[in-house]
Amino acid sequence: MLLARLADVSHQVATTSARSAKIAALADLFSATTPQEAPLVIAYLAGRLPQGRIGVGWSTLKVPVPPAADPTLTVADTDAALTALAGVAGAGAQAERQRLVRELMGAATEAEQQFLLRLLTGEVRQGALDAIALEGVAKAAAAPAADVRRAVMLEGSLPRVAQALLAEGPAVLERFQLRVGSPVHPMLAHTAKSVTEAVATLGRCVVEEKLDGIRVQVHRSGDDVRLYTRSLDDITDRLPEVTAAARGLPGDRFVLDGEVIALDAAGRPVPFQDIASRVGSRVDVATAAAALPVSPVFFDVLAADGAVLVDLPGDERHQVLARLVPAPMRVRRTVVEDPGDPEQTSAAEAFFADTLRRGHEGVMVKAIDAPYSAGRRGRSWLKVKPVHTLDLVVLAAEWGHGRRTGLLSNLHLGARAADGSFVMLGKTFKGLTDVMLRWQTERLRELAVEDDGFTVRVRPELVVEIAYDGLQRSPRYPAGVALRFARVLRHRPDKPAAEADPIEHVLTRGTAPPSDAA
Repeated sequence: MLLARLADVSHQVATTSARSAKIAALADLFSATTPQEAPLVIAYLAGRLPQGRIGVGWSTLKVPVPPAADPTLTVADTDAALTALAGVAGAGAQAERQRLVRELMGAATEAEQQFLLRLLTGEVRQGALDAIALEGVAKAAAAPAADVRRAVMLEGSLPRVAQALLAEGPAVLERFQLRVGSPVHPMLAHTAKSVTEAVATLGRCVVEEKLDGIRVQVHRSGDDVRLYTRSLDDITDRLPEVTAAARGLPGDRFVLDGEVIALDAAGRPVPFQDIASRVGSRVDVATAAAALPVSPVFFDVLAADGAVLVDLPGDERHQVLARLVPAPMRVRRTVVEDPGDPEQTSAAEAFFADTLRRGHEGVMVKAIDAPYSAGRRGRSWLKVKPVHTLDLVVLAAEWGHGRRTGLLSNLHLGARAADGSFVMLGKTFKGLTDVMLRWQTERLRELAVEDDGFTVRVRPELVVEIAYDGLQRSPRYPAGVALRFARVLRHRPDKPAAEADPIEHVLTRGTAPPSDAA
């Protein structure tokens, strides 16, 4: 397949808001995709590089290369070029990367170059995420989308399912089953504004602590234990104490879902980034484990004693979990049997408040009869966290892509410093409606002092109200922290920059870094 075809469909998907139109465009694309190409096409549409980081940034890409007149570059050619780039190392690496990038860009048409630039810089945001790509694959193969979704849920990989489906047809979907040792994508949650709202939405439900840790899926078959992250990375070798805990459980063939946490001397959870650093450490595991011991806390079971449990209601799965895992290794929870009872709702709100006092970031409210929908952000799980807001100043904005082409989108945000300058705390393009985008583009153009074609730097005058979930340490920014999950609530043209929140206020808010849970 020519890369031009993929780039064109990416543009189509980016410029339409109708889900049905997106799916139709993707179905046409996958109908022309060979089974071998399917994993690459899916990855590129979602803005992912199979090679991971390849050491190419704006410094390598900023020099323009004359485009090819006609499309000849294939998806396979592109993958080969990116693989070569990923393999560059040692003396002269930068020069060799520049040579390979010029060679790749020189083989691409102008439209292909634009797509490659977005792909290499992580700016592919056309909405062709796995959920929509799945629908496109299903339509191309004339397979029920629900059957494809379940196969992906159990296999843990849309690319693998798509490759098999396009090669062998719908009957192949029966082959995909949950297997101990093969990770599946975890079930995720939507958000509710309050526990009361979540209980009213779900009815009979359970309220669980939302822990400040790393999501972990534990597979045990006999003495063989494998640990996987939310993104299905194998981290078994990095967490020997979790492996030992799994081997100490009475069952010998199961799949558990939970969190890896660590507590300080006072019994309070340590910051998420400390745990992430521990889990991310690939060397001297024994020393890392001694410095920061971690432990698993489980909240669900997907398989036990050779039986797959994902289709069972939540209360039945919890009964199995309680038989398998002792109480200290299970998440704290409270059940709301009658959501219409004000006392039970008040008790659920009190559980939420107590969870926050214990240092955790919030609660999960789960429909008690819901199955485990792996890989989906289901409406039967709702997360509730306190919302923090700040009034920050826009320091710069980046030109958008796809539907936001021609609009200033990604905002650089700063808090007020004591000397009148501003301290950058991160970026966000989330929360902006079309109306807000048009207004802020016009206003920021009036404030612009520099435009390099990618980023417009502006006079620090526009204040925006930002919601965020917490702070995380970040060496990229001068205050050493960055906002996590920041999103724009509204512009504040009525508020002068001198009244924006000071950096001291941000640093003393005391917001805990959030977890990698749902």
